[in-house]
Amino acid sequence: MRIGLSFDLKPDKAPVNEYIDDSMEEYDSMETVRLIESSIEANGHQVTLLGGGKTFLDNIRREKVDFVFNIAEGQGNYRGRESQVPAVLEMLDIPYSGSDSLCLGVCLDKELAKKMVAMEGIITPKWQMLSDIKKLHSIDWKEFRFPLMIKPAHEGSSKGVRLSSVVMNMGELETEAKRQFDGYNQALIIEEFIGGDEITVGITGNEPPQVLAMMRVLPRKKTEHFVYSIEVKRDYLKQVDYECPPKLDTSVLQSLEDASLKIFNILGCRDFARIDFRLDNNGNPYFIEINPLPGLGNHSDLVLMADMMGISHIALIKKILATALKRYSLCINQ
Repeated sequence: MRIGLSFDLKPDKAPVNEYIDDSMEEYDSMETVRLIESSIEANGHQVTLLGGGKTFLDNIRREKVDFVFNIAEGQGNYRGRESQVPAVLEMLDIPYSGSDSLCLGVCLDKELAKKMVAMEGIITPKWQMLSDIKKLHSIDWKEFRFPLMIKPAHEGSSKGVRLSSVVMNMGELETEAKRQFDGYNQALIIEEFIGGDEITVGITGNEPPQVLAMMRVLPRKKTEHFVYSIEVKRDYLKQVDYECPPKLDTSVLQSLEDASLKIFNILGCRDFARIDFRLDNNGNPYFIEINPLPGLGNHSDLVLMADMMGISHIALIKKILATALKRYSLCINQ
């Protein structure tokens, strides 16, 4: 089968912004693209590189592909940017891997995703949206318990999540909110900080989806308010240890599995996803956010989890691809 690979590359030189240095964090390196390409080829397919943005539009009309393996994050600062490539493929009636355009748009909007899962009984930290720094003091913060976590409302790859994102009082909240408004030019979501373990759960499959692996992120340096921030992720070999599977009580693991699968279905995810939780002091999992388009590079959490479970990159790509192809009767017998 001839499979197109859609992706967005990190530019050689990131846009200059005095407030942030992670504006291109979501985009992939050519190393990751080549890794995925080789894993698809190892599963017996021919790969055509499609790229992203306008290059993708040109290539998808010119190249004759049977299927698209999509890792494109989308262009611009729009909350629906991850939907761009899937929407084009749907318009052209070309089958592709991963969640559909609607799901990707919903999940990148952190508040909308939280509202949907909360309506179905999933526990998530109490939150408040902030659309303008001028409205900060019009909110009754007495109803919230500090520390609070503040981050951009529709970003991925931990963009905006810094060590400074956990704030202890109104002064710190105002300072951090101003930094993020200046840097990311979008609404912010502020939620009560859950101080227990950070857990991420990988899911693959559709009917039914299954938990591929769970991983606990353990800071090497004990801190009162650990954040799996962009600084930590960039230096993960020195900053954290990964425990996969997590050494937690069976009841906690079961709660995490039940919540993960329920969230995956509520939000309409397909093929694969990764879901982040924080545990409270009683081991209750709080839904933080979901990534229905998780990274597939060597240093991405889903790939690290799979590797610790004895699943190679080739096998992981095979699992995702096989799951996706089953949804398209046209492709099953090719």
